[in-house]
Amino acid sequence: MAERIKRNKIRINDISISFLIRKATQKEQRTVLFIHGFPFNKKMWTPQLEALDASTTGIAIDVRGHGNTTSGHAFLSIDLFAKDLLAFIKKMELHQVIVCGISMGGYIALRAYEIAPTLFAGLILSDTHSKADDNIAKQKRFDSIQAVLTHGRRPFAIGFIENVFANPRAADNADAVEVIKSSIRRNSLNSICATLLALAARTDTSDVLPNISVPTLLIRGQQDKITADELMQEMQAKIPQSKFVTIAESGHLPNLEKPALFNEALNSYLQNFSKSATN
Repeated sequence: MAERIKRNKIRINDISISFLIRKATQKEQRTVLFIHGFPFNKKMWTPQLEALDASTTGIAIDVRGHGNTTSGHAFLSIDLFAKDLLAFIKKMELHQVIVCGISMGGYIALRAYEIAPTLFAGLILSDTHSKADDNIAKQKRFDSIQAVLTHGRRPFAIGFIENVFANPRAADNADAVEVIKSSIRRNSLNSICATLLALAARTDTSDVLPNISVPTLLIRGQQDKITADELMQEMQAKIPQSKFVTIAESGHLPNLEKPALFNEALNSYLQNFSKSATN
């Protein structure tokens, strides 16, 4: 299956976006577009690309300034990431797009939907929420910037791994932990700090939740230390066509920590999506 995943690049606006694509081998019914969290890259979605059925095209992009996507002018914001995503969808001439975002990727997906809802056929939001940072959260990000600039990426990566995995030392999580370590090492200090500022400055997208008119799957790792359960429960209560799935024994990155369970939820959503589309 892995050999069917191809690397590609496309130019939009002032950047070159790097992405992985696994094209449908049967008549294409839908496209799932995956958006990674911070400070990761497109490789975190490899288990999901490999698990998609033959009628689904999967694409995982590197967000501006992450992985192999260039930074452009380097003044980053969630709003800019969202507009990059919309430009990518239009440039690739994608139709029936289901956008799947985890953590920061969820912030990007919600802002992009707020800007251009007609481009979306569905949403999958994992370990994310619609709220803007409060002052305490902002200060934590500012402290992280100072720590990265003072001590470098290695201590930052170690602390991050402890926070995002429920059990980072489990033998079956070794590959997932290495993916995250590698992702952080690939990011420049400038990109990490600029993205932390972008996260601190993001807008609140809660007002759009009741207006989401597409089928929406919400997924959360049961032991997520970063995204509170009540924040995702609140989204589920406000989004009309939504379903909430909890992934047991996983933290903030259930797609890597428990890929089989995450993929089961993903593919169940896609199967139901297909049924509703034909009714």
